[in-house]
Amino acid sequence: MERTLADRVREVLAVDADEFAQQAAQDAEVVKSLLRDGAFDNHRSVVGLEYEFYAAADGRWADEEATDCTLMRVPRRLFDLIDFEKELGLHNAEMTTSPQPFNGYGMAAQAAEVRSHLQNARDCTKAEGMRLVSDGIWTIPPAGETAREYLTDSVVVSAEQSSASNRAEPGDDGVRVAVNMSDAVRYHAMSNSGAIDPPMTVDAPHVDLEADTVMPESLITSIQPHYQMSRATDLPRHHTYALRIAGPLLALGVNAPFFPPDLYADGVDAETILEDAYMEHRIAVFESVLNAGSAEKVTFPQDLGTVEQAVDRIAGDDVVVPIPVEEDGDRFDDQFPTFRAKHGTYWRWVRPVFGGATRSAANARIEFRPLPGQPTVSDTVAFLAAFAGLMEQLPRQGHPVDELDWATAESNFYAAMREGLDADLRWITSDGEHTTDIDVLYDDLLEHASAGLQAAGCSEAAAEEYLAPLWYRVDERVTPASWKVDRVRSRVADGDSFADAVTATKREYVHEQGASLLQGTFADWD
Repeated sequence: MERTLADRVREVLAVDADEFAQQAAQDAEVVKSLLRDGAFDNHRSVVGLEYEFYAAADGRWADEEATDCTLMRVPRRLFDLIDFEKELGLHNAEMTTSPQPFNGYGMAAQAAEVRSHLQNARDCTKAEGMRLVSDGIWTIPPAGETAREYLTDSVVVSAEQSSASNRAEPGDDGVRVAVNMSDAVRYHAMSNSGAIDPPMTVDAPHVDLEADTVMPESLITSIQPHYQMSRATDLPRHHTYALRIAGPLLALGVNAPFFPPDLYADGVDAETILEDAYMEHRIAVFESVLNAGSAEKVTFPQDLGTVEQAVDRIAGDDVVVPIPVEEDGDRFDDQFPTFRAKHGTYWRWVRPVFGGATRSAANARIEFRPLPGQPTVSDTVAFLAAFAGLMEQLPRQGHPVDELDWATAESNFYAAMREGLDADLRWITSDGEHTTDIDVLYDDLLEHASAGLQAAGCSEAAAEEYLAPLWYRVDERVTPASWKVDRVRSRVADGDSFADAVTATKREYVHEQGASLLQGTFADWD
């Protein structure tokens, strides 16, 4: 298997990056021509969702204390049974919902589809002694392994033979393969292309982790709401608003304050780690791993002036993996196959996407990427509803928060990453008032999200129900991250070691989720 994978990686590495970039630029002209012809316009807004999970043991098949909530590799045969997609790590699985018109029925369909697919997946994985966890970052490694071993284990595969030593250096034909990474070629090619220079180092307070592959990115999982606007030319305006709401929505959603304990540097005491922890380490992991060396792939993007500028940015982005492209397909977006391939490595926290399998399905959409996995489906759907409602309402109203300067929006984003709801966030209300009052900010933000949901066709009661999990977080000043920090701090104060406190808190999180993932909310947790 490794030999076959290595050959496929070599095929990717043999693609000429300059020719790939030139073809992407030519494809971009095709996309812009199609934009001028209205090919990406639709008569309605559309919503969708990407929802990532990691697998953990339920402790039934061995000593419960030793295996409860330890990370598990998902058997490859299960993906066809659960209708999920592979992600970077062998422990990852991703659900993608069917795009739905943004109206009352479409929102209900999104929530029902997530629950239906997730129930099926839980039924299938239960037989394996496995549960799918919706979370921001895992902290308990596989049974019998350390997190460091799991994330850094790799082999070098030459054209003639495999090397079993992860200390071996790739030769002219050597390909480094991460042992616990999915066999998707682009992930392995990233580590071998030279565009991202190893070692990949996680830049987070008191964390000491280096790897020769991008495998540390598999620490994190996310939810990604999608919003497709009816007119592609409106994308820059929606993009501007998406950047302004990124900080406030991230502050509500933070859920990754701790790493696996063995990844912290020796000699750092628990109180120092607790004091300096970011509320959302997923941001730091993604940026530091994939921005290694001279690469600048994961960033808070600049505002857009025109939809054509969005196309040019994607086409002009640094080439990391020049994936071989099939040019004779019969999809609509096979008219620009290299440009479409570049979307896969255009990592921005707010990402424009142009595509579609058919002319009728052709679309321009915004993918909102800052949010980590959430405790329950209701919490996840709340963020989808909030994002879609805001994308519907803010541009339609001409909300003045678009006048918040870009640097402030960026500052809000990274402040939210570090401090969650304790961050000093700046906002402009619908009355034009500049404020840092968190209650004023979220009253304005969530009321406009509700108005957008109702404008799209949701009833007032449905809009309130969708957004209730977010109102709870504001009213109680609590997030999943602060919930975890409080419990770890309490356990340390009671005499637990930091490692034991993090492990016990993760188990509590997973057990609480086990009873509430499909039907409850984070507000129901003790």
